[in-house]
Amino acid sequence: MPIKLIAMDIDGTLLSSSGELPEENVRAVTEAAARGIEIVIVTGRRFASARTIADALACDAHVIASNGALIKSQSGETHWRRLLPASVARQVLEASPEHRALTGVIFDRPCERQVIFERIDWAGPLIGPYLRRHREQVAEVTPLTDCLDGDDPVEILFLGECAAMRSAMRKLESLPIAGDYQLALTEYEHRNLSMLDVLQRGVSKGAALAGWAAQRGIAPQEVMAIGDNWNDREMLEFAGFPVVMANSVAPLKSLGWAETLSNDECGVACAIRKHVLENTAFAESTSCAKIDRTQGGRDQ
Repeated sequence: MPIKLIAMDIDGTLLSSSGELPEENVRAVTEAAARGIEIVIVTGRRFASARTIADALACDAHVIASNGALIKSQSGETHWRRLLPASVARQVLEASPEHRALTGVIFDRPCERQVIFERIDWAGPLIGPYLRRHREQVAEVTPLTDCLDGDDPVEILFLGECAAMRSAMRKLESLPIAGDYQLALTEYEHRNLSMLDVLQRGVSKGAALAGWAAQRGIAPQEVMAIGDNWNDREMLEFAGFPVVMANSVAPLKSLGWAETLSNDECGVACAIRKHVLENTAFAESTSCAKIDRTQGGRDQ
C-alpha cells in the first residue's frame, strides 16, 4: 500500500549527531509533504522544543511530543493529552530521592514554568546548556513535590549516565505502584547520557501514533516510521513500514526491519526517497540500497 503518513523521531534520526537539521532531510520531507503525505514528528522532547524543528521543515507537520503524551499542531492546538496524575507523580518522586539533582517535572503550559527542578546547576555539563537556552521556561521549586499542588504534569524526567538510569528504571519497575505509570528509556551510549521518562500508564510513541492515524483514517500499512532508540520501538512496531537508522541501538537493528543510513548521512532523506518518493537516482548514488536488508513490513 502507498505510504500516506511518515512519522519520524528527532534526535538521532532527523538531526545529525551535532544537533543540526541537514538540508537534504528538509528537502525530502518537504517533497513528501508536497505530494500529500502527512508528516508527523514523534519525539521524547517537550512540544516547545520539538516545534522549533517542525517549523524548520518548511511544511505542515503535527507533533507527537513527550513520548506520546501530547499531540499538537505546529500552532499549538492540542489534539491529544495524556497527563500523569499528580498523585502518582508524587509517589514516584518520593521513591527516588537519590536522583533528585537531575530530576525534572514537565508541564503542558504556554511558556513559564514548563520545566521544574528542585535545584538547577546552570553550569552543569549534562543539562546546563539546554536549560540556559530555555531559561524562561524553567523554574526551581523546593521541595520538588510542591510543584504538584496544581496541575497534573506531562511527565517526570530523570537524566543521568546510562548505568544510573538503568538502575533507576529497575527500581521504578519494582515499586508497588509500577502499574500506575509507563516508563520510556532513551540512551546515547557514545555520550554516556540517558533519559528516563515516567508517563501516564499506556502512553508511548506507538499508542499516540496509532490513535492519530486512526483519527486521520490512515491504516498502519500506510504508515512509515523512522527511529533509532528504545523509546521508538512501539512506534516502529505499529507502522506497516518501520525503518531503523544505522546508528540505532543494536536491538532495534536485530528485528528484521528495513535499515537506512545514519543520522550523519541523511538517513531520513535516504529512506523517504527510496521507499516513498522512489528516487532511484538518489538511492544509487549512496550506500542506501546496500544497507536496506529487508522489504520492511511489520514485526509481529
